[in-house]
Amino acid sequence: MRPETRTAVLAAIESLGFRPSRTARALSLGRARGITAVTSNTVLYGYAATLQGLEEAARAEGMAMGIRVVESAEPAEVKQTVDYVGDASAGGVVVIAFDPLGVAVLEALPEHVPAVAAAEPAAPDRGRVAIALDERRAAADATQHLLGLGHHTVHHVAIPSEGGREGAVAGGRLAGWRDALRAAGAEIPELIGCGWDIRSAYAAGQRLASAPDVTAILCGNDDIAQGVRRALYDAGKDVPGDVSLVGFDDIPGSAYWTPALTTVRMDFAGLGRACFHAAVAELTGGPQPEPALTPPSLVLRESTAPPRHRR
Repeated sequence: MRPETRTAVLAAIESLGFRPSRTARALSLGRARGITAVTSNTVLYGYAATLQGLEEAARAEGMAMGIRVVESAEPAEVKQTVDYVGDASAGGVVVIAFDPLGVAVLEALPEHVPAVAAAEPAAPDRGRVAIALDERRAAADATQHLLGLGHHTVHHVAIPSEGGREGAVAGGRLAGWRDALRAAGAEIPELIGCGWDIRSAYAAGQRLASAPDVTAILCGNDDIAQGVRRALYDAGKDVPGDVSLVGFDDIPGSAYWTPALTTVRMDFAGLGRACFHAAVAELTGGPQPEPALTPPSLVLRESTAPPRHRR
């Protein structure tokens, strides 16, 4: 191309605001008609249920689905994952960006890879289609429920990706808890962080059980609530007699604990299905469908009650 022709073409591109289509680029490279999910975890409920929704949707459409697990945010591991899904055989890509590992992969993906993210509504715009459940509103509703019962404040045991550990971010559950406390003019207690394992949740529960002014706890997920509940029991604290307890996710079986757990129900399977359809649209160049998501909802059971001084 002659220099003057190139200059004219670039000027036309700039004046028209043209941007290259990732989907057209993907199709021109002959990407497979399938989906690859990228996740840092396949066991925890939110991740597993999202993957289940993806697989169900793919199977219903007669499409293959693969899973790539990213094990750390180390540059070499992220690069290996990006190289894997960057290959045309990966098809469309869904990144479960619930944590810093997923976010790292999302940020490193080349522009031509047709990808969508299962993310949080407050996640920064990374130029990708992102579908989210409104955890922030749900956490605020759960906190407001406890305040409405008469508790002077609500303590929070956060999931690791939000709880002050290396790489943690101020995600939706943490932000919603703070939103509700600020709106009520209530004290915002020190955040309690823990790991994904119940043992660390138990240790967090021991810390809270030793504080006589703790009457209400919002846990970052139901597994954390299980560990905290055991620590309260071992310390002689009754739930909800002495301490009200709320979980998050509504994992299978939480309705059959003693007491049955008040928690937030999250439509992770619906999130997976919505991400599948969005990824197919990215892959084929079709219009993006409107996500059909059931909003998170507070499920009231037996683990919350007014504090003793209000009865």
